[in-house]
Amino acid sequence: MALQFLFNLLIAFLWMAMNNNDSVSSFIVGYLLGVAILIFFRRTRPQKKPFYLRRLWAILKLLLIFIRELTISNFVVIAHILRPKLAIKPGIFAYETTLASAWEVTLLSCLICLTPGTLTLDVSPDRKTLYIHAIDIKDAEALVAQIRGTFEQAIVEVTR
Repeated sequence: MALQFLFNLLIAFLWMAMNNNDSVSSFIVGYLLGVAILIFFRRTRPQKKPFYLRRLWAILKLLLIFIRELTISNFVVIAHILRPKLAIKPGIFAYETTLASAWEVTLLSCLICLTPGTLTLDVSPDRKTLYIHAIDIKDAEALVAQIRGTFEQAIVEVTR
């Protein structure tokens, strides 16, 4: 992946040198030309590693999912605070994860902790179960499905 990125930068700088133009627009054209060349050569020779822009897109997607979940949970917590009567049901539930590496589990745990209303309390020694405290558990299965469909799926796209 890093080699693909470096090769793409090399093509962009060669394009700028060939045109004797050191502007940003010339670099962008060279960069896009490099992307096209890399895609063309990838189709002629299959490779095991995915194209680096796919992983970059997955990272951006994970960031956008986190921002969306952060915003939604902020409004939910504010709504709980502003209600005259506190109608919450806090609780702890176990979340079985399919993530394999310690880095993936740590990232998931951090994303859960950074989202208001949830907190990762502990991770099992085999790194397969996270114990999560939520400020309002009406349906633990719905929370599990939400975490699996948002954070865990996006983490898998970034890391694999």
